[in-house]
Amino acid sequence: MRYELLSLTIRFGTVPAVTAGIEAHAKTPGAGTLLGCFVSEIGDLNRVIVFRSFADDAEMQADRARIHGATDPFGAGDAIVEMEFTGYAPYSFSQPVVPGKYGPVYEIRTYRVKHGCLPAVERVWGPALPGRLALSPLTIAMYALEGTPRITHIWPYASLDDRAEKRARSVAEGVWPPPGGPALLTGDMRSVIALPTAISPLT
Repeated sequence: MRYELLSLTIRFGTVPAVTAGIEAHAKTPGAGTLLGCFVSEIGDLNRVIVFRSFADDAEMQADRARIHGATDPFGAGDAIVEMEFTGYAPYSFSQPVVPGKYGPVYEIRTYRVKHGCLPAVERVWGPALPGRLALSPLTIAMYALEGTPRITHIWPYASLDDRAEKRARSVAEGVWPPPGGPALLTGDMRSVIALPTAISPLT
């Protein structure tokens, strides 16, 4: 199983046109499975974030090639300023993504990992996850297959206040991050708060 986050920087006011094109593309053969389609609310703005799954690397790369080769990607080329693709593999401690209502506030957190420490993340963070899940659900925890070594995890919350409360509890109770976990990271951490669009299977 492979996952992909596709970040589209778009022109202001073009979310409806872009998401209509994403929805149409998702119905074509070889486009993987659309799991989520979000618009950034806090963080880099004017972004549509597409979350997809693929059977394997070959399927993922083939669809990327198809999108890159299109003069009018998603039928909204005039609205799309930039496209950034990142492929991921899930950590074994993370369950498969099941579409449904979990949000509507989603946080997409990305941490850069020190050299050679991606396997250690599995050993250190995995056993701590059940305690964190007792506070709130996790959509996915995964590591990037390209570029700088990094992990991304997606968390749904009922509201921003719910997010703040759950995160504060996880730290206060010593549940998350786990002991030794931050030592595996470079300290470069990024977060985007995103809301589901009308076409998103994750809501």
